[in-house]
Amino acid sequence: MGIPDYFNSIGYEMPHYINPAEYVLEILNTDFARDRECALQQLHEIQSSWSKSAESSVVVHELEQETTSPPPANIADDHHPANSIRVLLTLIHRSYIKSYRDILAYGIRIAMYVCLAILMGTVWLRLSTNQSSIQAFTNNIFFGGAFMSFMAVASIPAYLEDRALFIKERHESLYGSTAFILSNFLVGLIPLFIITILFSVVVYWLSNFRPGAEGFWTWVLWLFLDLLAAESLVVLVTNLCPIFVVALAATAFANGLWMSVGGFMVQPHMLNPFWRYVFHYIDYQAYVFQGMMVNEFAERTYQCDTLPGGGCQCMYASPLEGQCEIAGTAVLDAYGYKTGKTGLWVGILIGIIAGYRLLGWLVLYLRKH
Repeated sequence: MGIPDYFNSIGYEMPHYINPAEYVLEILNTDFARDRECALQQLHEIQSSWSKSAESSVVVHELEQETTSPPPANIADDHHPANSIRVLLTLIHRSYIKSYRDILAYGIRIAMYVCLAILMGTVWLRLSTNQSSIQAFTNNIFFGGAFMSFMAVASIPAYLEDRALFIKERHESLYGSTAFILSNFLVGLIPLFIITILFSVVVYWLSNFRPGAEGFWTWVLWLFLDLLAAESLVVLVTNLCPIFVVALAATAFANGLWMSVGGFMVQPHMLNPFWRYVFHYIDYQAYVFQGMMVNEFAERTYQCDTLPGGGCQCMYASPLEGQCEIAGTAVLDAYGYKTGKTGLWVGILIGIIAGYRLLGWLVLYLRKH
């Protein structure tokens, strides 16, 4: 006899189109019942019915056989580390199913990012390589990275749902904080990469950034790390403040702070020591902005304005001024950015992402006790 048939036979008719395991957990779990006394009485009745049933006798007999028989030599212990991997894979599989069924999880967000890409691509449309476009390129770089990061607040409702389910299931000792944080991170990798590609394909080529596959994929790298860092910040803030409005306000404030000290609003060397040394160097948006700036300007030149009486007027002094051109490195020098540090900046960004996730895990772990 299956679970639905058994519970129907003892007076607990299972509704159609419901997962039997979820139904059993719902009626057996008394911790979250509105009327705890009634739930305990119901649980007692179910236990009493089970102890008197034929199915119980069969199960008890099988268990006795299992416990009295020596286990085969090649059977692994139940507490093998492989169980942790199995739990992690199960959570990932369940999360992908949820994301597929729940359009709010990623579907709406993908649409939002695509609309933003179309907006940016058409506002900064086919920028020229004249010096008059240098500021527009810089504005595009800042706006794209910062606003993409800011839009990560859209993930707060979905994460709050997942967190609430985790709290309930951890209370039942099904799995711990490590499996939850890891599965949440791994599940987000593919959707965030898809968002990055969709956004970049539109913005990068419509805006006329540095042509070529190398420039495009470097842009994708920075934007992907930007989204991972933004999502990780959301996880940390929401674990600290698991109330939607509070988490939304705190995340928005944090993003505003990162925008202010990232190097675009005020160039890094002009920031006062407090903001520079306390916040600028831990600002993930600052490294994204630097990386994208170097990607655009390190190997590109821009034409200076030609004066009516002959000669040139260049906004930035560079070795190419005699050719009526500006070397893109002159723009980088104005911000104090150096080339050849991409690996270092990527490493720092990965460290920031890991730090956010680790702190998010720590908050969940400590709140268990």
